[in-house]
Amino acid sequence: MTPFTFNTTKSLVFETGAAARMAEVAGKTLGPSVMLVTDPGLRKLGMIDTAVASLENAGHTVAIFDEVEADPSLDTVMTAVEFGRKAGATGLLGFGGGSPMDVSKIVALLLGSGEDLDEAWGVAQAKGPRLPLVLVPTTAGTGSEVTPVSIITVGAEEKRGVSSPVILPDIAILDADLTTGLPAHITAATGVDAMVHAIEAYASTSANNNPLSKMLAREALRLLGANIETAVFNGSDKDARGAMLLGSMLAGQAFANSPVAAVHALAYPIGGTFHIPHGLSNALVLPHVLRFNAPDAHGLYSEIAADAFPHLAQIEGSQARCAAFIDDLAELSAKLGLQTRLRDVNIPQDAIEKMASDAMIQQRLLVNNPREVSEQDALNIYKAAW
Repeated sequence: MTPFTFNTTKSLVFETGAAARMAEVAGKTLGPSVMLVTDPGLRKLGMIDTAVASLENAGHTVAIFDEVEADPSLDTVMTAVEFGRKAGATGLLGFGGGSPMDVSKIVALLLGSGEDLDEAWGVAQAKGPRLPLVLVPTTAGTGSEVTPVSIITVGAEEKRGVSSPVILPDIAILDADLTTGLPAHITAATGVDAMVHAIEAYASTSANNNPLSKMLAREALRLLGANIETAVFNGSDKDARGAMLLGSMLAGQAFANSPVAAVHALAYPIGGTFHIPHGLSNALVLPHVLRFNAPDAHGLYSEIAADAFPHLAQIEGSQARCAAFIDDLAELSAKLGLQTRLRDVNIPQDAIEKMASDAMIQQRLLVNNPREVSEQDALNIYKAAW
């Protein structure tokens, strides 16, 4: 068997209502002075209140940094580092979608090690140590609570990543109570994002693609495919919400060890330039990238097709089942109410040439794609998506 390495978060807590027991679940890990990182919307909605009350009632001090924006900037990260330094933080509690969790990872690293972020960018460059870190997802999509990756926007458009097991958190807390109020369009976009993670992890050409990642990707697709419509259209269904959180986490474990590829590479210019949410950016290019990959990957896609859409098990032949799988994914986005064309999110046709050029920067992702992608290929995919 081919050698591989599998890293993930040390401890997982899957429990409805767990955030209200934050002191009991994570207080010892976080220490006496907790820095909670979130976004202004979540704070305004009161999503963090029970966790903060639990910690404060147990004698912890909680300093709240709520300035994280979508596609968080380097300036936000450095402001948060200074905030945490002044607060004397002993541990980081990241609370929210991928953006607060990604910021929490970097802040924990920089406060714990004092290292230069410019030397930590890239794969396995972060040295550590970091401060204790607990992550609580409030969306079922990014899987950031179990991935060793943090993506930050540098300058106007460039996205850079730190990828290192050093920034995997100590504890991930999956609490369905925190996702029941999530708007339908965010539930849909983040849910499709999680499906992309599973699909790309399964088909990744990474040398570290492994049996554990493949198994997790398939179970993720079963959970996500079976529950995404219920979660979108009946958001108070806690069983569906919990299944989506678990599916997202499993997909995160899969792609954390068997990295994603061209869907993400082509999504980044959409988000970086036009500030389209990451999940929707992935959804917009997903079927078009998979159709491009199909000549080389139809066997892999046909293997997982019925995990997401059980009725596809009836289709014989890998090419036919693969084509039906891609069609069903495209139809799912439309059924969930997501925009399906680049023009629908006001991306002008004359922008796609630069987007194709920008996508080529993401070689760390493109090398994992089942089919080699040239700049002309990227341009053709964007044209098909427009």
